[in-house]
Amino acid sequence: MNSHLFPRTPRLEGEEPEAKREEIRRYFHATFDRYEQLFEVLACDEAWYRKPISLRHPLVFYFGHTASFFVNKMLLAGLIEKRINPRFESMFAVGVDEMSWDDLNDAHYDWPPIPEVRAYRDAVRATVDEVMGRAPPTLPIGWDHPWWAILMGVEHERIHLETSSVLMRQHDLAYVRPHPAFPPCPMAGDAPANALVEISAGRVTLGKDIGDPYYGWDNEYGGHEAVIPAFQASRFLVSNQEFLAFVTAGGYREDVWWEEEGLAWRRFAAAEHPAFWRRKDGTWWLRLMAQEVPMPWDWPVETNQHEAKAFCRWKQAASGLSVRLPTEDEWHRLADCVGVSEVPEDAPAAANLHLDHWASSCPVHRFPQGALFDVVGNVWQWTETPIYPFDGFRVHPHYDDFSTPTFDERHNLIKGGAWISCGNESRLASRYAFRRHFFQHAGFRYVVAGAVPQLPASRYESDALLSQYAEFHYGDEYFGVANFPAALARLAISAMGGHPARKALDLGCAAGRATFELARHFQSVIGMDFSARLIGSGVAMAQHGVLRYTLPDEGELLSWHERRLADLGLDEARHKVEFLQGDACNLKPLFTGFDLILAANLIDRLYAPARFLSAIHERLNPGGLLLIASPYTWLEEHTRREEWLGGFKQDGESRSTLDALKEILAPHFELQGEPVDVPFVIRETRRKFQHTLSQVTIWRRRSPSD
Repeated sequence: MNSHLFPRTPRLEGEEPEAKREEIRRYFHATFDRYEQLFEVLACDEAWYRKPISLRHPLVFYFGHTASFFVNKMLLAGLIEKRINPRFESMFAVGVDEMSWDDLNDAHYDWPPIPEVRAYRDAVRATVDEVMGRAPPTLPIGWDHPWWAILMGVEHERIHLETSSVLMRQHDLAYVRPHPAFPPCPMAGDAPANALVEISAGRVTLGKDIGDPYYGWDNEYGGHEAVIPAFQASRFLVSNQEFLAFVTAGGYREDVWWEEEGLAWRRFAAAEHPAFWRRKDGTWWLRLMAQEVPMPWDWPVETNQHEAKAFCRWKQAASGLSVRLPTEDEWHRLADCVGVSEVPEDAPAAANLHLDHWASSCPVHRFPQGALFDVVGNVWQWTETPIYPFDGFRVHPHYDDFSTPTFDERHNLIKGGAWISCGNESRLASRYAFRRHFFQHAGFRYVVAGAVPQLPASRYESDALLSQYAEFHYGDEYFGVANFPAALARLAISAMGGHPARKALDLGCAAGRATFELARHFQSVIGMDFSARLIGSGVAMAQHGVLRYTLPDEGELLSWHERRLADLGLDEARHKVEFLQGDACNLKPLFTGFDLILAANLIDRLYAPARFLSAIHERLNPGGLLLIASPYTWLEEHTRREEWLGGFKQDGESRSTLDALKEILAPHFELQGEPVDVPFVIRETRRKFQHTLSQVTIWRRRSPSD
C-alpha cells in the first residue's frame, strides 16, 4: 500500500491471519486519526457546541458518536463484556437522521467538555486495539464473524468523516478554519458545454453475495436484475455554470418546475439559489468546508434532490427532450458502459475520490471515464430511486436500523461517491440514501430517457418480523386469547388504583400497542425499544393512525391487512405518546420520574438483565409500579449464559427467574399480589400459531419512609 494514500477497505480473506490483523489494525488507526484530524477544522470551543443546522446535533455529538458506536457494537458481538463509559455510550448513541425517534432536543443533554470526549476516544481506541491484539482473526471475516463489528465501526466512522465535513461546511464561517491536511482544489475556470452521450441498452445485475470478500452494509446484499433500454446521459456533471442558467431564468421563483414536496421545501427554506452559493458585491462565491472562494464555474453544482429535479424539469421544457435524473439501475449501466473500476490499492484513484486529490470538488472535465466524466467521484449523484431492499435482503443483527428506517420512499439513493467518500463509500456496490431535502457533497447528471420505470416498493411492511409484530399488537385475536399488550396495559392500569398517573414508560414497546393503551389512563407515555425497525410501526400509527402489512397464509400466498387506531378506540391517545430508541440496560439520565414502567417480554432478551433490574428503581417515583412480563425463555443468542437470571441449577437446587426477581428487586420493591400467567398467541401462518404463557409480576417501589 502506498503510505501516502488513505487506506482502502481491506479484503477480508486470505491465508495469513496475522498479516490480516495488522492490515485491519492499520485501517482502524488511520481512520480514527483522520476523523480526529477533521475536527481540527473547528476554530473555537463554541464551534463544537452550536448546531450547524437544526436537524443535526452539535459537532461534539459526532466526535463522541463514532467512538461509542464501537463499544455498542462490540458488546453485541461479544468482543467486550463491559462498557467504557455508560453515560457517553447512551448520550452519543442515537440522533443522526431526523427520524421520528431521534432525540435532537438539546435540553436533554449536558454535553461534556472536549477534553473528556478526547479521553473517551483514547480509551475506545485502546480497547479496540486490545481486542484486535488478543489473537489474529480466523479467515475469512464474514457477516457472522465477531470482527465484523470492528469493520462495521471503522466503516461507520468513515461515513461520519464525510457527513461531519458537510456539517462543517454548513457551520458559520467564523467557526471553521482552513487546514493543511484538507486543501481545496486550486483549479477553476469556465465550464465546458455539456453534451449528450449515447448509452447502449443492456442488463444490470446488482447485489452482493454473502460471501463477498469486502465489508458491506446490509442493503448491498441480495439480488436485483433489470434490462435497461438505450438512453442518453450528460457527458459532464451539471456544473455551477450550467446551473446558473436555471437560477438566472427564475427557476427558484417558478412553481411549475417543482414537485409538491420540493415546492414545500423551497418555500420553507426560502431558497433562491444553491445552499453553498454566496452573493457578495454582485459576484458569486462558493462556500467550501472552511472558506469561501470566487465561484469555480467549472466545478459541479451541489444541490439537494429537489433542486436537481427542478432543474431537469426546466431543462426538459427548454429542450423538448425527456430530461430527468438517472435511476440507480441506469447509473450502474453508465458505470458498466465506461468500464469504471474500483479504487486501486496502490495508486491514486482516477477520480476525485477517497481523499486522493483534494478536499473539495474539482472541474467537471478533470477526470475522463470512457466517453463520460465523473461517473464516480467529485460529488455524489442524486438518482430517481428511493432506496429499497434487494430480493433476499436481511438485516444484520448488530445494526438493525442502518437501512430499514430508510425504506420509507423518502430517502433517495446517491451514487458514485464524492471527493471525501472513502472505504466502503467508494465502492461501486455501495448504496447510501438521504432525505431529498438534505445536503451532502452531492450534485447530479441528467439523462434523456423514457418514463421512470416502476420502482421497487420501498415500504417495508412485508418484512416477516415486522408484520408478525404488527398483527400481534394490532391484529385479530385467536383461539379466544385476548390481545396481549392490551391485557398487560389493563393489568397495569388496574394496579395503579388511585395513585398518580402522569408519566409511563413502555420499555421494550416493540410495535407500540401497549404504549397507546396506557395513554388511555396516563397523561403521557413513552414507548421505547432497542429496535428502530419495530419502533417504526408505532411511529406510523402515531403519525397516521393506520398500519398496513402483509401476512403469510400458505407458501407464497399472502393476505393484506389494514389496522386503524380509531377502530381500536385509541385515536385520542395519539397526541399523548412518543416513541424513542433506547437501550434498557443503559438508559439516558433524563428518563426518570415515571409512575409506571411496563417491561413486557423484555428481560429474557436483554444482554444484562440483572443490571437492568438493579437500576430500574432510579427511574420510578416512590410508590410507582414496575410490571414485568416474561415467558423466561433464556437463549444464549440474546443473553450470555452467565447473565441468565434463572432456568438452571445453583448449588444443586433449581433456580427460577422468579427467585432471581425477588432477590434483585427486594431492596427497592414490594411484590404486589401473586404472579399471574397471561397467555398470548403469535400467528406465523394461517394455520400455524405459537401459544405461550408469560408470567406477570407487579412491583411497587418503596417510599423512603418504608
